[in-house]
Amino acid sequence: MTNANQHGSLDWSVQPPYLHAAYTSTVKRAPQQPLAPLVSTLSELTGPVYGHDRLRPLDNDLSRNAVVNGEPIGERIIVTGRVLDDRGRPVRNALLEIWQANACGRYIHKLDQHDAPLDPNFTGAGRCMTNEHGEYTFTSIKPGAYPWKNHTNAWRPAHIHFSVFGENFLQRLITQMYFPGDPLLPLDPIYNGVPDAKGRERLIAAYAHDVTQPLWALGYRFDIVLAGAKQTPFE
Repeated sequence: MTNANQHGSLDWSVQPPYLHAAYTSTVKRAPQQPLAPLVSTLSELTGPVYGHDRLRPLDNDLSRNAVVNGEPIGERIIVTGRVLDDRGRPVRNALLEIWQANACGRYIHKLDQHDAPLDPNFTGAGRCMTNEHGEYTFTSIKPGAYPWKNHTNAWRPAHIHFSVFGENFLQRLITQMYFPGDPLLPLDPIYNGVPDAKGRERLIAAYAHDVTQPLWALGYRFDIVLAGAKQTPFE
């Protein structure tokens, strides 16, 4: 995911370890030696810079940005929240990239050969930016669970991937958002790779009735903290 936060190293009592044996792919890809810290230069402290002019009109609406003929299949959802820095201040003009499986638990990717249908009206990819209050909002289709080959009868809980670019490269975070009440969460080694219960709770969105739109979509609220003691656990 990331470099260390601006005020010290990551809190490993909350963040997942590079090597988590239950998540089998980490056994081969985890670093075998301590990581070498890098001194931040001007390029990390000042860039990148993103603008609203770089977004297309439907980038924040995954339920419409890939429609070919009809609407995507599944339950519409609205996800909103705030992006915050280590002191709880809003991060303005942060770029969020979102990707997810479709309602049947299938990604549009050649390596995804799950026996579930693709949706011609849904790519599962979008982007949005935070406003002056650090708030973001996007519309999508609730993703489905899907099998993976980590262990016998392994299924990933429904989740949405987030990639967040803050005001500079030190505010860079890749994480996953889960849904409340998912029975697969206690069985998932990626989610449970976060060693702290409060850290795991930060990855679960809250149902938001005030965001829910009558007869149209359920709403969820998911705040993201880029650094500091309450940093959102990274993927």
